[in-house]
Amino acid sequence: MYEKLVGITSSENVLVNEPLKNHTYTRLGGNADFFVTPETYKQVQEIVQLANKEDIKFTLLGNGSNLIVKDGGIRGIVMNLNKLTSINTEGTKIIAQSGARIIDVSRLALKKTLTGLEFACGIPGSVGGALYMNAGAYGGEIKDVLESTIVVDPQGNLLTLAADKLDLEYRSSNIPANGYIVLEATFSLKEGNYQEIKAVMDDLTFKRESKQPLEYPSCGSVFKRPPGYFAGKLIQDSGLQGQQIGGAQVSLKHAGFIVNKDEATAQEYIDLIRHVQATVKEKFGVQLEREVRIIGEDLQK
Repeated sequence: MYEKLVGITSSENVLVNEPLKNHTYTRLGGNADFFVTPETYKQVQEIVQLANKEDIKFTLLGNGSNLIVKDGGIRGIVMNLNKLTSINTEGTKIIAQSGARIIDVSRLALKKTLTGLEFACGIPGSVGGALYMNAGAYGGEIKDVLESTIVVDPQGNLLTLAADKLDLEYRSSNIPANGYIVLEATFSLKEGNYQEIKAVMDDLTFKRESKQPLEYPSCGSVFKRPPGYFAGKLIQDSGLQGQQIGGAQVSLKHAGFIVNKDEATAQEYIDLIRHVQATVKEKFGVQLEREVRIIGEDLQK
């Protein structure tokens, strides 16, 4: 399999038994059998087609910002698109490849005095990940500005889809259900005023840095906002702030975050998430739904 993957891309782009903790914001996770970083859309298509032909497990890994990889790692091929990072403008549109950071797209929008992406200035994910979960913050979401996307389907075909074909809703889309791999997104923005756009972005950046526990590795906001409530307040009111299992801790700065405070394992992180869910359910009757994805295999004992 190694030789076939190298044949599609190159030896620099295929790593064997690669620790996935090197590629996740939580700094958690076991190893990937094959970690592949294609450089072109055609290479992505060919890797998907190879996985199908060889009947080998295939997993797409974004930039790892909203993700927990289990301690046993991931079998088969893990594809990462962090080498597809170009961002270009055409009038009031921005065309960004999926491996680009959505933060960098918002910064280019500012530079070109385009308004609409200010909300994304503090979202740590990639463009592909932002579409995958219809990422949002401070009243804005990808759904508001996305015009279209180029994806690869599970058979390796290249498709161009309008935004309204993605079922974009609160922190969800049909991208995972359809097995799509996002390669590129086109955002439709409006001409704005540089100082006004910058003022909004500066304000949102300050709010994020003052409220979020950026000093420790974390997966970002762990839970979706339950209707009529705020997840962080429910967790705080349950007396869980500062609660720790192993090296994983409910953040003292923002209860909606769980941080890797002291070399936590993925299992400790997951156990703490479940403990938070059970406690909030018991105290308030509210079922917290995870926003963070959990993938991979348990550590074999």
